[in-house]
Amino acid sequence: MSHPTRLGKYQITEVLGEGAMGVVYKGFDPDIRRTVALKTIRRSLGEGEGTGFGASLAGRFINEAQAGGRLSHPGIVAVYDFGEDAGVKFIAMEYVEGQSLSRYASNGVRFTDADIPGIMSQLLDAIEHAHQQGVWHRDIKPANVIMTRAGRLKVADFGIARIDGGGLTQVTMMIGTPGYMAPEQFLGRGIDHRVDIYAAGVVLYLLLTGRLPFTGPPESLMYKVVHEAPVPPSEIEGVQRPRFYDGLVATALAKDPLQRFASAAAFKDALVRAVGQPIDEAAWDKTIIAAPSPPPRPPAPAAERSSGSVAAAAAAASGGSAGSAVAPPPGWDRTLLSQAETSLARYVGPLAGVLVRRAARECSDLPALYARLADQITSASARAAFLGQATGSGALPAATAATASKSTSAAPTALKGAGTAGARGAAGEPVSEALVAQASKLLAQHIGPIASAIAKRAAAAAPRRDAFYEALAAAVTDPARRQKLLAELAQLR
Repeated sequence: MSHPTRLGKYQITEVLGEGAMGVVYKGFDPDIRRTVALKTIRRSLGEGEGTGFGASLAGRFINEAQAGGRLSHPGIVAVYDFGEDAGVKFIAMEYVEGQSLSRYASNGVRFTDADIPGIMSQLLDAIEHAHQQGVWHRDIKPANVIMTRAGRLKVADFGIARIDGGGLTQVTMMIGTPGYMAPEQFLGRGIDHRVDIYAAGVVLYLLLTGRLPFTGPPESLMYKVVHEAPVPPSEIEGVQRPRFYDGLVATALAKDPLQRFASAAAFKDALVRAVGQPIDEAAWDKTIIAAPSPPPRPPAPAAERSSGSVAAAAAAASGGSAGSAVAPPPGWDRTLLSQAETSLARYVGPLAGVLVRRAARECSDLPALYARLADQITSASARAAFLGQATGSGALPAATAATASKSTSAAPTALKGAGTAGARGAAGEPVSEALVAQASKLLAQHIGPIASAIAKRAAAAAPRRDAFYEALAAAVTDPARRQKLLAELAQLR
């Protein structure tokens, strides 16, 4: 693509990064004679209207400018200006020479017990400042933490930040990067500043152990974050760290937000007390300078770019967040899948991302994908609304939507013929807790640990057996496995 020579008053001098959302340029401000980074959003995305996919991305872009504009702290990448030139929206921000924390971690840099307190101290100071200004970052992770040669740490990318009084994000949407998201984010519950406390705890865990506290496929990861306790750092084989870190990590990663540190400042105070001596915030810089420079490597996929000058800003140009952090299945365009996820989330909540990726692996075209997704919506009216929305947005032709609507109505019908006559006679009985537990175990054989959450939600929405079974069957995308589940469910008493 061709690149401009100027955006507003800023002269373009270099391309720093390019991704699905836009381009990050190195620029020069002629008025005050300083170098800046210019983050842009692709024109097609910036022109979104209403509540569609383009509008949500454009909204996040403006949100980043507004959130960053509130903040003035040495540990946060500064935002100078927001403007538009020839239809291209841009944010002018501080140009930072450095590498992201994720790049150092991926290149095997091992931070010492003397390094870690200084890194965490600076990170928590930056988070505390943002919180005091009414801004929750919601995507704290190593890719968004730039480590400079001047001994400073800089937090970047406030594109999905929550600003007090802002209405950009719905409670039902999963926002963030899965490995760093708090339980309440996965569950689609109301959140507050403590999601950043949780994410900072994950960063601490990574610095201590070299790995994340929870890993695995989306369904498994969600289950672990919500239900399991992380292995204490001191108990991991090959990791020798002071035991006081176990308590800090446990508090930061508490499932209940009320049990976490009340603020980033409280987290830092606990860290200082545990270390037992003044923290040298620049000590880690000696490790960084001594570390070998990262070897040249082929360009990373757009959503993974996080190194070099204004590293996190360049990564943000590619749209790194909850859904985009996972590569789309082969043959699928990320934008189309994100649009489908946004639409589906209105009806199934935070599970939409998992369901879209699973369906995309089993479908070869858009009509088949939307038909499969519609099958996950148990309410006939909601299913019709989902397909109607897809038609109205242009994602799905009207004729195809009508066909998909008819095909999705077959799943509930299949239930009526499943099982024995006795089971059919019990179809209208209430759903008991024991039945939910039994059905959850059966469903888990087909979709994994997330079955428990789906079963509880289905029971709340469908208190009678027949509708409850329909809802469970809709979570299984493979027709043969769905029929097998229906037969198994019909045998339950």
